[in-house]
Amino acid sequence: MRFLCVSDIHGHAAALDAVIKEADSLGWDQLLACGDLCFPGPAPLAVWKTLVGHRALCVQGLGDRALAQVDPNKLSATSEVERKRIERLRQVQHELGEIIVTRIGQLPAIANLPIESGHTLLAVHGSPLDPSEPFSVDMTDDELISLLGDQPGDIIVCGGSHVPFDRSVADVRIVNVGAVGDAPGGGYANFTIVTTSALGINVQQHVVPLE
Repeated sequence: MRFLCVSDIHGHAAALDAVIKEADSLGWDQLLACGDLCFPGPAPLAVWKTLVGHRALCVQGLGDRALAQVDPNKLSATSEVERKRIERLRQVQHELGEIIVTRIGQLPAIANLPIESGHTLLAVHGSPLDPSEPFSVDMTDDELISLLGDQPGDIIVCGGSHVPFDRSVADVRIVNVGAVGDAPGGGYANFTIVTTSALGINVQQHVVPLE
């Protein structure tokens, strides 16, 4: 099985399309999206339709939870930046519609997938201990271990920090797949292909330049 793993799309449909086009040339079987799917970018509905059209397995990120749970009419802005953010939340909720927003609110925080080698792949936005707190590339091994929690997983595929990396600690492989729609500095998108077989796990991380 070849998993096309993405995260932090943030409503950028063109970037997601570029990633899928590049991944198609490499071959993949299952799309796995690690949260922060539709907010606050310019094309949230197009992102959702692409994910549904490819039968993506999605877990919930912080932005997804906000879309489903936060009423913008009950928020008060203390700055122009906050005012624009609240207004964008209202716009995205309207564009997606009540049914899709409800479905996003029902996405799991963590997904466990048994794989051919007998291992377990765990998908989460942040970390198993706290889906809202991501693993980051600059953490020490002890800091990474402290976020593993009690969820069983031989390989953890995650996002949240927007910077990709691949490290092993305490017999667990942590693969942060970076960001599709909000990569640091902009101009590119990240994706990772995780290949699983009876022989083990192979990870290939990729960068796609964006116009």
